[in-house]
Amino acid sequence: MNNETTFSRRRFLGISALTVAAAELGGLGLLKAETKQVDSPARQNNTLFSTASFDSIKQINAGLLNIGYAESGPANGQPVILLHGWPYDIHSYTEVSAILAKAGYRVIVPHLRGHGTTQFLSAQTFRNGQQAAIATDVIALMDALKIDSAIIGGFDWGARTANIVAALWPERCKAMVSVSGYLIGSQEANKKPLPPKAELSWWYQFYFSTERGQLGYEANRRDFNRLIWETASPKWKFDDATFAQTAPSFDNPDHVAIVIHNYRWRLGLAEGEAKYDDLERKLATAPPIIVPTVTLEGDANGAPHPKPADYAARFKGKYAHHTITGGIGHNLPQEAPKAFADAIIEAESFAR
Repeated sequence: MNNETTFSRRRFLGISALTVAAAELGGLGLLKAETKQVDSPARQNNTLFSTASFDSIKQINAGLLNIGYAESGPANGQPVILLHGWPYDIHSYTEVSAILAKAGYRVIVPHLRGHGTTQFLSAQTFRNGQQAAIATDVIALMDALKIDSAIIGGFDWGARTANIVAALWPERCKAMVSVSGYLIGSQEANKKPLPPKAELSWWYQFYFSTERGQLGYEANRRDFNRLIWETASPKWKFDDATFAQTAPSFDNPDHVAIVIHNYRWRLGLAEGEAKYDDLERKLATAPPIIVPTVTLEGDANGAPHPKPADYAARFKGKYAHHTITGGIGHNLPQEAPKAFADAIIEAESFAR
């Protein structure tokens, strides 16, 4: 079924309120490593599309989900799919979308499962947060929208999802922008302990492994997620209104289940679904990515992330890396929207 409707953001806010109540540098392609200086996030937000917003959210049945997504730009433009992370939502890309739409791209920004207006079509469907399931959602969305191939960009969960699509279905990914580079993981790899300082940065993953953590996240999801914003982007001086724009997305009735399962699955503490086993076996080999790619990193990323030199060799097509300076943290597209939009345009140029 391919039903598409428009979902008013005001209506969603009302529903949300009710919900609350009830390796070495290398590879076979071109490698560039650059550091880019950008204006401070506050200055960018005040000078570029400061009043931009997603006025309405579209809905479409795709695979297991009815997916909510924002769309901007000409319908016949080059498709760009932008994927958010946790604990964020589509508003990480409000300004990026405005820049790219103005440049003639068709920009699609979906709420991942468990976020915003994206809902499961069946109450019986397992609320699965494993990496292969989320990537399959993107393929289903592209099929529903009749998009054969798109430029795909993402950060956090969104970057991992973009990596998986590029690795497993390269014909569907014309080019890619990935914050923090190569993030494909496996349960087996996650069995290996990290140095104590690195383990400390994953504190929330261990918290979520407990029943106390699940109950705590359910009860305090907004305060919890604001804390993650502050620690993951320690120099980003976002205001209450910016956080309030995204916070209703955490009221999705499946949000807690998806987040908890995602982190428990990573540690082998929760089972996935057999239908994704073949995909996970492929991902566990850390498959190379052949599509043209630009990777980005903020110079003030407070979240766990690999060093660019550790993942560059995973990219076998034309490739460039940029470190974005100026106090840019984990939510790079929202903190440095022009730099992210420029990377999308650069990645497309690699594909020509």
